[in-house]
Amino acid sequence: MAKLSVVIIAHNEENIIQRCLDAVKPVADEIIIVDSHSSDHTGEISRKNGCKVIPREFDGYGTQKQFGVDQASNDWILSIDADEILTKELQEEIIRIKSDFAGNAGFRIPFSLFYQGKILKHGGVGHEFHLRIFNRTKGRFTQVPVHEGVEVDGIIGVLKGKIIHNSYRNLTHQLEKINKYSSQASQSYRNQGKSFSKGWMTLKFPISFFTIYIIKKGFLDGYAGFLWSFFNAIYASLKVAKTIEQN
Repeated sequence: MAKLSVVIIAHNEENIIQRCLDAVKPVADEIIIVDSHSSDHTGEISRKNGCKVIPREFDGYGTQKQFGVDQASNDWILSIDADEILTKELQEEIIRIKSDFAGNAGFRIPFSLFYQGKILKHGGVGHEFHLRIFNRTKGRFTQVPVHEGVEVDGIIGVLKGKIIHNSYRNLTHQLEKINKYSSQASQSYRNQGKSFSKGWMTLKFPISFFTIYIIKKGFLDGYAGFLWSFFNAIYASLKVAKTIEQN
């Protein structure tokens, strides 16, 4: 049976990391926490759970996660964030495939977003798959500031069990992340030489909201679907506005 190293990047996650660790313990042969110098009890909680905690200054999601992968003792990696939880079905599925990875270089896992007290099924979410289990001899993380991913050379399998993403504690936390991620995305745009007109900026919010809420049927998720559409339209608009501001 192959051994699996779980890699988690963290920063001030004391309120949520225990749930994440409890969910990965049944499948993990090793848990590595790359901690961006948390000022809370993230490191203490992780060590009490038998994790290997490695402090490291944050320099981007792709680079931070790849650093954790490079510290692992095993070639097979499960990359998961502190605000994500493996379902029981996924735990059992991972245990089964550890006995036979069947020539795969990696596996995509379906995601569900828990938002405003419910699992969203519309608005562009609820049908996402992310490559989170992979053989590090055949793949690695892309080195980008935001929206990093794993690229592998080989066959990619697909699992059925889900990861539940609890991305936001509340609306204030969501706004904080929108501000942070839009700044990172804007920097990435500038690095790529992209620019936007102020005229396009005036259209960005209504087009984004209409796309998510109407075309992608976010309205079917009720109040949560409205908020999801609204805040994602804000995020899309801020990326453009911040890029214009810096040009």
